[in-house]
Amino acid sequence: MPKVLITTSSFNVAAAESLALLGQAGYEIVTNPHGRKLTEDEAAALLGDDVAGMIAGTEPLTRRVLSGARGLKVVSRCGIGLDSVDLAAARELGIEVTNTPDAPSAAVAELTLGLILDQLRRISQADRQIRAGQWKPLMGGLLAARTVGIIGFGRIGRRVAHLVRAFGARVLAYDAAGVESDGIADSSALEPLLAAADIVTLHIPSQKAPGHFLDAVRIGLMKRGAVLVNTARGDLVDEAALAQAIRDGRLGGAALDTYEKEPYAGPLAELPQVVLTAHMGSYAEESRGIMEREAADNLFRGLAARGLVAGRIA
Repeated sequence: MPKVLITTSSFNVAAAESLALLGQAGYEIVTNPHGRKLTEDEAAALLGDDVAGMIAGTEPLTRRVLSGARGLKVVSRCGIGLDSVDLAAARELGIEVTNTPDAPSAAVAELTLGLILDQLRRISQADRQIRAGQWKPLMGGLLAARTVGIIGFGRIGRRVAHLVRAFGARVLAYDAAGVESDGIADSSALEPLLAAADIVTLHIPSQKAPGHFLDAVRIGLMKRGAVLVNTARGDLVDEAALAQAIRDGRLGGAALDTYEKEPYAGPLAELPQVVLTAHMGSYAEESRGIMEREAADNLFRGLAARGLVAGRIA
């Protein structure tokens, strides 16, 4: 019986059928015992020599991890990004890598919109004040009066553009591959976007180069009073530089769903102008159900093509 490792800790929470279908297809299933994103060492230990396929989260599947998993044939990412997988090593080792590129897009885009509105209308801040016994209406601002700078104009970035445009916002977009706007965004170079946008939202993969995409220098280029939203990858942002810019009053606030180290515990949590969520961008029941079914289907097809399963996912 082929052994399958499921490392994404949220698998089967929103839609129980995917795990049941994998079992019915004849797999021995091993799940993540830690209930969080795995470290490189933890992923290596769980894969061992006898796992044929895995449904992966965002744990680092480095060359070392993949080389040590001698029985591994298929990595099925439950999500969009493949930046956590050493794709060159996977190709060399004959490991197929798949993803679910469309399923999470709506969920992440809607969370992004929610965080933008939270920042503009100071919703979380007002909630915290009332719970602390303080009754003080907080003045906010209109999305319709703001310029939103979208960095990364793929599936999620384009959805965000449509959503904020519906509120009347102006949209600037930057993408290293170029921007085909269809009239929903004005194309911009990175530095002018940072200087002009009232809200900057990130929708790009992790960068291969060392350092942060949004480092202290680029944070310093942002418009005074601007807000940063990151629902993409935690290592894109220099969190210490971001916290300092907010303390100094150069930025108005931030809303983050991803962090360089998770679970997050750092200086941003001490700032009232910051809203933090626990890497839950794809955590909408409808999106998770589609993601998990697609990930299970991709895994099954990959293993079946290698003659490693006798069952069938209905």
